[in-house]
Amino acid sequence: MSTFRYWQTARAGNMARLTLHTGMLPTLANNHVRITVHAVGLNFADIFALTGLYSATPQGAFIPGLEFAGEVEEVSPEAERFGVGDRVMGVTRFGGYTSVIDSEPEYLIPLPADWDYAQGAAWPAQTLTAWYALTHLGALQADQQVLIHSAAGGVGLQAMKLVQALGGRATGTVGSEEKATWLGQQGFEDVLVRAPDFARQLQRHNRHFDLVLDAIGGQVQTASFNALNPMGRLVVFGAAEFTPSQNRPNYLKAAWRYLRRPRYDVMAMISSNRSVLAFNLIWLWEQKGKMQALLEELKTIPLPPPHVGHRFAFDDAHTALALLRSGQSVGKVVLDAAPDPA
Repeated sequence: MSTFRYWQTARAGNMARLTLHTGMLPTLANNHVRITVHAVGLNFADIFALTGLYSATPQGAFIPGLEFAGEVEEVSPEAERFGVGDRVMGVTRFGGYTSVIDSEPEYLIPLPADWDYAQGAAWPAQTLTAWYALTHLGALQADQQVLIHSAAGGVGLQAMKLVQALGGRATGTVGSEEKATWLGQQGFEDVLVRAPDFARQLQRHNRHFDLVLDAIGGQVQTASFNALNPMGRLVVFGAAEFTPSQNRPNYLKAAWRYLRRPRYDVMAMISSNRSVLAFNLIWLWEQKGKMQALLEELKTIPLPPPHVGHRFAFDDAHTALALLRSGQSVGKVVLDAAPDPA
């Protein structure tokens, strides 16, 4: 294989700039593994990067995408951990929307034998995000009550499973009755359909939590913080309220929401003994040792394969991103980059 296909934008700011290209493969660098990509996982970070609303967005032209799964095609002599033909899943700091990717072996994970490539592409970013938020920042303990927003999404669904596996009590929130019904079918009984006045909804049912995972922001986040028990923690890893409804951001609306974003008084937090923590998982890319440690921890937790709710052909990246942006997806949205022989 001498050529590869990839989605690239000339610069951030407008999702319509994302176009499909064909290029020549370079010589494989030392200590790298070349993977034929079979599936690509989509994330809200892709949308924010393409629209220029993501703090880690590269300057100039870039290929979006943070996770993938595929088959090892070539291995440099220094990369001994994997062999040609191995099935792997991996993470990358951008560059995932491609049919072939070169990766250092530290960012690759063997794909379980009973998983297909789409499930592999749906696992790394969302599961690492949920695990890091719950355990390293949230300090989750058995029998604690955990509120998880967007519980039918990629990260939310993995977080619901992890809370159960760790002995916590998960309450999920979703935006529709259909998603709540679906979560009930997956075995999650405590699910709230978020009301327009979420704060009043929580107060009416006298709901309080030891830990909250939020990637929505705005009034939902404020209400969640106010519902924390003493010593409770709010862990923030996104702000879906800023998701553009079109290919380009509405900067006036974004600025208005930014000015009205939740703000926390540390002196009041001392008095109420509640905490706010926030993170962006992409910075783990530069900390190989930390990432490997997190992956080793996850090996001890028996989890089923992630739920892939929507699969699109590689050429249909715009359609797949539009679905993700709409908030109507359930589970993970994945691009099939090549026929899956598994």
